[in-house]
Amino acid sequence: MLATRYLFLTRHGEADSTGNLTEAGRRQAVLLGRRLRDIPVTSIHHGPLPRAAQTAALMATQLPPVPVQADRAADDFVPYTPTREELPETTGALLHALARKLPLPNEELAAEAERRYTGPIPGTEPRYEVLVTHNYLTGWLIRAAQDAPKWRWLTYNHANTALTVIQYSPGRPAALLTYNDLSHLPAELRWTGFPPDFYVP
Repeated sequence: MLATRYLFLTRHGEADSTGNLTEAGRRQAVLLGRRLRDIPVTSIHHGPLPRAAQTAALMATQLPPVPVQADRAADDFVPYTPTREELPETTGALLHALARKLPLPNEELAAEAERRYTGPIPGTEPRYEVLVTHNYLTGWLIRAAQDAPKWRWLTYNHANTALTVIQYSPGRPAALLTYNDLSHLPAELRWTGFPPDFYVP
C-alpha cells in the first residue's frame, strides 16, 4: 500500500560569508516555520552545512515537536553537468559555459536524494516532509518532478526560504503545487539569494 507524500522544499535562509545565517536569514526561517504551523509536518530533513541546519532548527521552534534530521543527500552539491550536445541550440553555449564553472557533479548523491525524498511512501496516511537544502538540489528535484531533461536544473533558481511544494501520489505523475512562494515574508526579506535580474517586484 502506498500513500501520498507532500514534499515542502525550501532553500536555507540568507547566509553570510562564514556560512551562518544572517539576522535576515534567521527571521526568514522563523517566518517559514510559522507558515507551516497548520501543516501536519511529519519530519524536517536538512543538509549538514550550518546555514541549512540553523534554518531547520529555527523552523522547528515554530512547529509542534517533530523529528529534525541532518542528511548528506541534502547537502550543497552540483547534481549533474550537461554536455554541450544535449543543450538547446539557442542557449546551449551560455548554459555550457555556466556549467563548466561549477564544481564537479555528485550524481550519486543526486540519485540518493531522489530515492529518499521523492515518490509516494509506504503506508495508508499521507506524509508531509520538509526538506531544507540548497539552490542546486532544489532545482534538481523540481526538474525531476517535471520529467524535464537533466540539464534543465541549471535554469531553476530558488530564493532563500521560498516554499516549493511537490505532491507525489500513487499512480499519478508528480504535481508541482507551488514554486518559489514568498508570501510568508515581508517585502524586505523576499528574493534574497536570487539573481537580481530575476526579481519580481
